[in-house]
Amino acid sequence: MGDTLEFNEIYHESKGSWNDGRLRFSKQNVVYKSSKTGKVDNIPAAELSVATWRRVCLGHGIKLATSSGHVYKYDGFRDTDYERISEFFKANYKVELTEKDMCVKGWNWGTAKFSGPLLSFDVNDSSVFEIPLASVSQCATGKNEVTLEFHQNDDAEVSLMEVRFYVPPGPADEGADPVEAFAQNVRSKADVIQATGDAVCVFKELQCLTPRGRYDILIYPAFLHLHGKTFDYKIPYTTVLRLFLLPSKDQRQMFFVISLDPPIKQGQTRYHFLILHFSKEEELKLTLNMSEEEVEKRYEGKLSKNMSGSLYEMVSRVMKALVNRKITVPGNFQGNTPGAQCITCSYKAQSGLLYPLERGFIYVHKPPVHLRFEEISSVNFARGTTTTRSFDFEVETKQGNQFTFSSIEREEYGKLFDFVNAKKLHIKNRGFKEKAKNNEYSDSDDDQHDAYLERMKAEGKIREEGDGSNDSDEETDESFNPGEESDVAEEYDSNASESDSGSGGDGSGDEGKKKPAKKAKVVKEKRERKPRKGKKQKDTNAPKRPMSSYMLWLNSSRERIKSENPGISITEISKKAGEMWKQIGKEDKEEWDGKAEEAKKTYEKAMKEYRESGGGSSTPAKKESKKEDKKRKSGGGEKEKEQGGNDSFKSREFISSEESSSDGERKKAKKAKKAKGTPQSRDKESEEEKEEAMTTPPSSEEDSD
Repeated sequence: MGDTLEFNEIYHESKGSWNDGRLRFSKQNVVYKSSKTGKVDNIPAAELSVATWRRVCLGHGIKLATSSGHVYKYDGFRDTDYERISEFFKANYKVELTEKDMCVKGWNWGTAKFSGPLLSFDVNDSSVFEIPLASVSQCATGKNEVTLEFHQNDDAEVSLMEVRFYVPPGPADEGADPVEAFAQNVRSKADVIQATGDAVCVFKELQCLTPRGRYDILIYPAFLHLHGKTFDYKIPYTTVLRLFLLPSKDQRQMFFVISLDPPIKQGQTRYHFLILHFSKEEELKLTLNMSEEEVEKRYEGKLSKNMSGSLYEMVSRVMKALVNRKITVPGNFQGNTPGAQCITCSYKAQSGLLYPLERGFIYVHKPPVHLRFEEISSVNFARGTTTTRSFDFEVETKQGNQFTFSSIEREEYGKLFDFVNAKKLHIKNRGFKEKAKNNEYSDSDDDQHDAYLERMKAEGKIREEGDGSNDSDEETDESFNPGEESDVAEEYDSNASESDSGSGGDGSGDEGKKKPAKKAKVVKEKRERKPRKGKKQKDTNAPKRPMSSYMLWLNSSRERIKSENPGISITEISKKAGEMWKQIGKEDKEEWDGKAEEAKKTYEKAMKEYRESGGGSSTPAKKESKKEDKKRKSGGGEKEKEQGGNDSFKSREFISSEESSSDGERKKAKKAKKAKGTPQSRDKESEEEKEEAMTTPPSSEEDSD
């Protein structure tokens, strides 16, 4: 048999709710760790006194009692585990694991026995049920009755509210009241908060973020009392899970966080964390309401009767001594801001601070979130939804819950990634970070995966495929041929005026001119889409352009800058290099300018040889051919204008040089003009025609006649 026995999925009952965890038996102790809260029960092997094996609702369970009076119950074992555990207990703890059956008769009349922190109701020496007295919140007495009320648990689907016991009256000769004796036994072990006696110390008007307000904090030996103007809260020290002391980003304020389970309640609101806000400049002189001997005996040197210092130090020191819990502080993580051990971010539309701790993450302050590394399944770095200057940090737990901390500055990415990687947490998009590290010479905007750009490209491809399928289903536009004239002229064609005038020849006016425009629009929509020109491919054999003097210096100094500034980002390297380049002397710059000039000459020589060998697209022969094509096209266009142009247009020279017009044509033009003029102008024109007819000699046609 080994030195340890380990069991997974072992359940521990807490105020009516079953919490699973891990149980380990070793030679030195028994350790149980809850998977939900992370709370650890450590039972030294020397204190084990009784071990009982019982059949319960979740299979089989074990009940352990210690010499100090504590009782621990764990369920979820199999029947076959009994022999292994029994042999281990005999060999290492010298304790026999005894089997005990529960009473299932269903009787409601029996004997109440108080054994340590448990109230057991027995029938014929067999236990029917057991009540942990720590779950009792109130104990009230009546005539022959005792009523027990219990703390409620929000995680429990069904909660037990109260239990009433009927206590029969005792013999008349006995002076003690059995009802009061029963209630006194319950109150001695119950978690009933009674403010008896004076407080150990009082802190006045402390600022509290959750629940919000200013409260007087009264420190009692067994509980913490928050007294405000509207509400009062009494918090037993047994409900405190963890204590955190966190510095603010400005290094001038402190947060003291108290984790509670079960939480304090105010109506339907539950407060799982109590957050106190302090300024580092506040000082306090504190005197405990106890004698020095009592302080030394109870707190073993952790506190003294008279203390002085910062207010947050006094509160944290007193709470640590009374609660007997360690205070968690930030570890080695350093943010982008010098001295800051946290990251500014947003959670659920509220801005706050995220603290990477040695064993988890904690976010303050609204709402507070604490995530242990043990319950984290994976983390993910995602690009911000609103801007590329920030990113989101997503945390997914093993229970399937997801927490997204957004609007984190891009400069914090490297520090946070290195921290998560060092803690060996599973990162979903690890490949993108490694790709960015390898591609150091790329632009800062290209070193991260752009999911939005990829999605837009995919949608563009789908849209193009859809357009192609629609074009194939429709009829082909056979009426449009580049070499032929179309029935309807486009609005930018040279003969557009002819088509307009032809359509309006029937005297329909403006309506006749609008119809062809609609037809032209339809024909324009049916035209085939011109194929896009492909991206010009670069010739891999062509010589590369020479670098400038600054780039030559940067490539030789990059590794030195990275070694002098560990963890520096790509953008920061460029900024740092720019500052260093400005500080370089004139002689050194001239040296690099000379190197750049040599590189330029080498490039020009190589480019000349490359072009002579026929490479590249800008050879002299191709340039000449392009020029000739251009001239040919321009010449052809001018000829087309001379031949085919608009027949209705005639230049001034053409009109003035025409002498072949007949007299009949002249007369027709004058008659048309006369028809348009006034009656007076018509008479005047007729007189001029008569005079002209008398003076004009006869034509050759009239002579022949």
